[in-house]
Amino acid sequence: MMNTQPTQPVVLTDRRDGVLVITLNRPRVRNAINQALADAVDTALTALEDDPHLEVGVLTGAGGHFCSGMDLKAFPDEGVPRVADRGLAGLTRARRSKPLIAAVEGAAVAGGFELVLACDLVTAADTAFFALPEVARGLIASEGGAIRLPGRIPHHLAMEMLLTASPLPASDAARHGLVNQLTGEGKALDAAIALAGRISANSPHAVRITRQVVAATRGLDDHAAFTAQDPYTAPVFDTNSAAEGALAFCEKRPPAWTP
Repeated sequence: MMNTQPTQPVVLTDRRDGVLVITLNRPRVRNAINQALADAVDTALTALEDDPHLEVGVLTGAGGHFCSGMDLKAFPDEGVPRVADRGLAGLTRARRSKPLIAAVEGAAVAGGFELVLACDLVTAADTAFFALPEVARGLIASEGGAIRLPGRIPHHLAMEMLLTASPLPASDAARHGLVNQLTGEGKALDAAIALAGRISANSPHAVRITRQVVAATRGLDDHAAFTAQDPYTAPVFDTNSAAEGALAFCEKRPPAWTP
């Protein structure tokens, strides 16, 4: 009788005091994204968005690497992984209200780097690296790489990465502001969870609205941005969250937030 090993889920989730850790779990292929992984990531992100007791998500990868992008071995049969026509892993184009932190170890390349660019904050090990090698494969960085990267780092450096496929070490990424916290190897997840804890200690409502305002106003001039912002922000001042925050400040105590 042949022994069979149980199949590991392609995405692991772990709840930690209002934080959902989402781990890409295909370490043998550096967590390359096929359709099954895309569907599983979408399911985890939907759970994060829909659960009132979860405030922040952390996205990371198993086995010492974040993500090596689209699974090119699966590409001829499956094509580009898609979820509800929202692009790679249902993340890079999805509208979200809850912050997402990328915890990067090892390779974050191609679609993996585009997943990082779709996150709100980034922690990275000093041994990690980022790259957009699509042009070397006859492809283009179509899930946000060519859109987001030139606005995050100096234009000439972004164009070098996009047109030559040159990798960017995490230390250089941090120097250019692409990484919030640089850590030792194996420590990026711990740093991301600590950062998530700092966020989740604040008003859940205010955090979500702030995330939505940033997304809704990016790239607009001041006049258009204020017009787009007001429907989000004006009602905030009438919420129980705002009243509790003011009262807690006056009483010199920690606020008691509600989901």
